[in-house]
Amino acid sequence: MLMLGRMLTMAMALLGGVFFSQAPEFAQQYRQRIGGALDELKIIISEFDAQANHNGLDRQEALNIYSASPQIFLRNQGEAMRRTFSRYEMLAEQQKELTLAPPFTKPFVVMRNPDSTTFANAWRDFVPAVPVDFAGLTWAAGGLFCGWLIAALLGAARRGVVRTVRRPKRTDQTSTIAR
Repeated sequence: MLMLGRMLTMAMALLGGVFFSQAPEFAQQYRQRIGGALDELKIIISEFDAQANHNGLDRQEALNIYSASPQIFLRNQGEAMRRTFSRYEMLAEQQKELTLAPPFTKPFVVMRNPDSTTFANAWRDFVPAVPVDFAGLTWAAGGLFCGWLIAALLGAARRGVVRTVRRPKRTDQTSTIAR
């Protein structure tokens, strides 16, 4: 039984290592998706700004025209462009943070404030990779430890329950001897 427990502990440690080692790879794939999203948003923003400038307006003046329009459609289009500008700024800031972050902290940068659409699409298309850089190996070591710790705690809890169940009931032998 002891051998089985050690094998299960080792398996949990290995699973934890494999699972955690994927965090830097996911952060990398998320960062690449941010780059693609920024490229597309920049095209939309550039076209909007070019149209505004072609008509003698700056961005804010063009947005004000949308907001002041009596037509709901145009007001909604103005709000959609404001969200586009806001999303672009948020993604650009996150890309900057990911670029400046040390490799082993990039998964934390992603988790701090992920863009829900980018995160969902990165997760949907995520392809695991074998970590061979320092960050991947660091995360794998952390995962090994966490997997080992979880298995050790579960094993200790199981052993405590088994001892309680198997422990024979104590009888008061002094009273039976005295009779």
